[in-house]
Amino acid sequence: MVLQFENVTFSYGGTRIFTDVNFSLHEGERAGLLGANGEGKTTLFKLALGELSPENGNIYLKNGVRVGYLEQNGGYESERTVYAEMREVFAEDFADVARLNGLFSELSALDENAPDYAGISAKIEALQKKISSRGSYEVDVKIKTVLNGMGFGEYYGREISTLSGGEKTRLKLARLLLEQPDLLLLDEPTNHLDIPTLAWLEDYLSSFGGALFIVSHDRFFLDRTISRVIELENGSVVCYAGNYSKYKTLKAERLARLEKEYEALCLERAKMQEYIAKNIVRATTAKSAQSRVKQLQKLPEPVKPYRPPKPPAFSFAQAPKSFERVLQVSGLNLVRGNKTLAKEVNFTISRGRKIALIGANGTGKTSLLKDIMRAAGVTFNSPESGSTSGSTSANYGANMGASLKNIAFGREVKCAYFDQEALNLDPESTVLEELWRRHVGATQTDMRSALARCGLPEEDMQKKVKQLSGGERAKLALCVAGSESSNFLILDEPTNHLDLPARESLERALGEYGGTILFVSHDRYLISSIADGIFELNGGKLNIYEGNYAFYERAKGEERAKIKEAEEREKQEKRRESVAAGYRSKRERAEEAKLKERIRETEKAISDLEAEEAEIYRKLALPDVASDYVKVSELSARLSQIKNSLDLLYAEYADMIQ
Repeated sequence: MVLQFENVTFSYGGTRIFTDVNFSLHEGERAGLLGANGEGKTTLFKLALGELSPENGNIYLKNGVRVGYLEQNGGYESERTVYAEMREVFAEDFADVARLNGLFSELSALDENAPDYAGISAKIEALQKKISSRGSYEVDVKIKTVLNGMGFGEYYGREISTLSGGEKTRLKLARLLLEQPDLLLLDEPTNHLDIPTLAWLEDYLSSFGGALFIVSHDRFFLDRTISRVIELENGSVVCYAGNYSKYKTLKAERLARLEKEYEALCLERAKMQEYIAKNIVRATTAKSAQSRVKQLQKLPEPVKPYRPPKPPAFSFAQAPKSFERVLQVSGLNLVRGNKTLAKEVNFTISRGRKIALIGANGTGKTSLLKDIMRAAGVTFNSPESGSTSGSTSANYGANMGASLKNIAFGREVKCAYFDQEALNLDPESTVLEELWRRHVGATQTDMRSALARCGLPEEDMQKKVKQLSGGERAKLALCVAGSESSNFLILDEPTNHLDLPARESLERALGEYGGTILFVSHDRYLISSIADGIFELNGGKLNIYEGNYAFYERAKGEERAKIKEAEEREKQEKRRESVAAGYRSKRERAEEAKLKERIRETEKAISDLEAEEAEIYRKLALPDVASDYVKVSELSARLSQIKNSLDLLYAEYADMIQ
């Protein structure tokens, strides 16, 4: 057992968050922490970390357990480069290797009969065993594996201070994976991750040796990483065995059982009460009625099972059918600034198709959707401006869409659009105004009802759009898109900021929608549920997979297998050529020798600087030096120079050994 909550009660600001919470996590266990927004998931994590104290009850952490915590949208600041920051995790390993090299140098200068020879040899043997057991020589490989998997393959020399907020959060997760804590608490770890990185993280976590405790709205991720669900609901905890899909089944069964038990208890009490009422005053049956009174007193009071609030009920108004061809893109070059994201993009979407547009971050998915909408005549607010755009809905005839000559809509196509940044909403409008101004003929009651169905209650109606949370803004944008009578939905990350019940409601609404859909999403559960075709932006081109997400995964697996086979054939061919030739060319041998010499020189330079760095730290710890301001300033300045030089050498060394 690494973590245990025993009858834990916690209140915040006079509001009870949860009562008598009991659960435990064991070594190597993988658990998901689920619950609606506001139920206290992050609070529970902070209690586990000791950042908050329970009102009642006890929290136990195993002695000596190392805990890693990824906050939602929580990165960190550092003046180091990405690669240097990750090397810091293995400072002890690098110090041991440097110390071993120093001991070898000392030993090589001694005669075998020297007094210190045996002692140094023993130190070398002990240090070699430690280095071998910790895998200290493989740390650079570990760092590269994690950085490349987490999408930092081209960021080794990038200063962390220049990264975006999402990139810093992702880098914090990379560092936690390298640290390998005994208990890893992850609060929405899939935020800011694209599908390839998500798949890599799932594989990596499958071999993670510690316990995992995960908060996530990514149902696909939960299905692949957890074997137990701990749900916070209505101030208490219920545990379920299995992954997310199993949890859904077990929870439905549990609720049905509780409802049945509640109804049976109510019926039993009603029958007893009816019998008592009829017979208590009769002399012949009074004794029997008194007995029933005692039985009734022993029966527990029926408690109606808790049913969570209804999730939003999204829906999309349906326009008459369009003609067969809904959208055609021909020879489109996707350009932003001076960067070409994709060349010669070509595709056709037919009526009724549901197409998922996927790809790594930065490949141009959102840019493509916005180009399509601009061709339809839609404008977007800039985040800084307070200007408003018109409706996101318009009819497109055969000659429309001329603003971008490579994009053409079919006849009778009527679009509705969801923008993940809500740039089609006026930040200065109230929630009610934002919907009502698009439907001026509707009554206020109709507009309020539509907003309420989408999860925006009465108290939100007069809020300004800019005051809404991410989830509230997403619900408003979906309400706006759903109110537009359309036959073609274009959606950019529609499940972002939505909790699990809202995601499932949206999934049902899109599944019931009879029109055509083109959507960008990292939510693989959503993609698996509704997409019948996958468009993938990768390597500057669009790849089309005419099948669902399972078909796409199989196809990608086959592609990877073919690439691996081709690489293996190439290696074998080179080996055969080498054997047949009997030797490498003079130029190849010279280049290899030159590279080896550069590696040796770089390793020596790193070792020398690390030794000088250690010596400076030793001097700074001496009392006579610490009291000498001038000396401390000189040593600190030199230390800064060494750190800058080491960052450059680390990056150079990483490039050479790739």
